[in-house]
Amino acid sequence: MNCEEATTIFENITKKSVVQIERCSVGIANYVFAVSTAAEKFILRCSKEKDAYKDTVYWLSKLSVCEIPIPIVLSKGTYRDYSYLILSYIPGDDIGNIYKELNDSEKKLIAKEVVEIQQRVSRINISTDTEWTWNSFIDDLLNRAEERIKRKHYFDTDKIQIIKKLQQEIKEYLDAVRPIPYLDDISTKNLLIYDGKVSGIIDIDWIGLGDMLTFVALTKVALLNMDLDTQYIDYLLDEIHLNTIEHKAFVFYCLLYCVDFMGERGMQFLDEKIPVNESIIKKLNDIFNILMEEWNKCCER
Repeated sequence: MNCEEATTIFENITKKSVVQIERCSVGIANYVFAVSTAAEKFILRCSKEKDAYKDTVYWLSKLSVCEIPIPIVLSKGTYRDYSYLILSYIPGDDIGNIYKELNDSEKKLIAKEVVEIQQRVSRINISTDTEWTWNSFIDDLLNRAEERIKRKHYFDTDKIQIIKKLQQEIKEYLDAVRPIPYLDDISTKNLLIYDGKVSGIIDIDWIGLGDMLTFVALTKVALLNMDLDTQYIDYLLDEIHLNTIEHKAFVFYCLLYCVDFMGERGMQFLDEKIPVNESIIKKLNDIFNILMEEWNKCCER
C-alpha cells in the first residue's frame, strides 16, 4: 500500500482532507501511516487480513482502565480490500530511534515509568485456558526459531539445543510462572519517548501472559543488536529487584530472543525483508556467545 491509497481510504472514511501523510516504519504485519489534516494528526493502520484489528480494539479497550498512555480508537472497519483502524496520534519517537540522545537520568526515569506501567497492566483481569503453561510459550518460540533457522541456513541450530538444555536447568522456576498480564512487545520499538519521558505505547495487537522479564530481555537483545549501550536495561532490572534465580531466568530469556532474532533474518514481512549479511550473522553469533558467558557467570554464583 502506498500513501496515495492510504489517503483515499482516510479521506473517504473521515471526510477530512489530508494535508500530509507519511508511511511509518513501525510494524511488519501492517501498513501504518501518520496522517495530518489542517487541524489534527492521526494514525491509520491498514491490513488485507479480515478483521485484522479485532484483537487490537479489544486490548486497547481492556487496557483503558489502567491509566497508561495508549491510543484511542476513533474509527474501525473495512474499506474495499482493507481492514482499517484510525487511532489518535501520540507525539514522540520509538526509544530505539532516539536512544543515543538520552542521558542516564532520562534512561533511569523511563525505566521507572515503564515498570510502573507494567505493574498497572498486571492488575487487569484476564481469563486463560486451563491448559496454559509458561513452558509452552517458550517451546513455541524455540520451535519457531528452529524451523526458521533450518529453512534459511544462516545460523547453527545447535544453539536451539543448547537453550533447550538450559530450559531444563531452570524448569522449576519456569513451571512456577503464572499467567500475569504484561506488555511484551515494548522494546526498542512501540515505546514512544518525548522530551525524555514516556509519552505513549503503540502497536498493541496483543499482550503477554507470564513472566514480565521477557520484555526486558527482548529490549536488551535489541539494544545489543543495534550496537547501543544497555544502561537502560540495568535501570529496568534495578526497578524490578531481581533475586538470583530471576536473574538467571532473565539471561535465559535473552538467549531465547537472540535465536528468535536469528530466525527472522532473511524473512519477508509484507514489503519488508529482514536484512541479513555476514556482518549481521557474526554480530548475532557474538551476542549469543556474550549471553552464554553471562549465563555461566550466573551458574558460578
